[in-house]
Amino acid sequence: MSELSAGELAHYIDHTLLAPDAVPSQVAALVDEAVELGVFAICVSPSMLPLATKVGPVSLGDVKVATVVGFPSGKHTLKVKAFEAHQAVQHGADEIDMVLDIGQIHMGNRDLLAAQVAAVRAEVPQPKLVKVIIESAALSDDEIKLACQAAVGGGADFVKTSTGFHPAGGASVHAVELMRAVVGPSLGVKASGGIRDYATAVAMVSAGATRIGCSASRVILAGAPR
Repeated sequence: MSELSAGELAHYIDHTLLAPDAVPSQVAALVDEAVELGVFAICVSPSMLPLATKVGPVSLGDVKVATVVGFPSGKHTLKVKAFEAHQAVQHGADEIDMVLDIGQIHMGNRDLLAAQVAAVRAEVPQPKLVKVIIESAALSDDEIKLACQAAVGGGADFVKTSTGFHPAGGASVHAVELMRAVVGPSLGVKASGGIRDYATAVAMVSAGATRIGCSASRVILAGAPR
């Protein structure tokens, strides 16, 4: 892939603030920065929704609002994940990034995993999006394939590499390439976790990512060729 301009790369970015100690003033700053940088979306914790009640009147323009479900462990029950998704949609989320149960991936329980995705999908009406976080750095290649297949079977719109909180690490080019190969061209692939510079972000796009989750958006975009 040829180099991406800052403006082109910005359209891939979910500008993210999921720190457990985040406060409303930081969310307000995230919103302002997202609009300034022209990113695709912001991603915040569900307790920060609806945005207007936390940061006052907001003008996001075309910037979408994403939040997380079952985050970061994925160990929540199916009904809890579904309720979280329902509440998030009611509170203004455009996109839901849900975490699969990694233990169930290790056990090979594809049908159970697909059922969790389907339960969330049922609470997230189109054209709102469901992204499924598989924690790829903690999985073997076969487990990545199984998790992606479960996401497809449950009706997801995207598969996503990582929460950014697992000790095994975040996104890798190999994982993104494998995920893209499994889901084909019809689903999105989101690379997240450990993406902190322009070269890494572009490498993920070249590998097949259609979205980048990061908190270092300004630094990443500043590295783009002028």
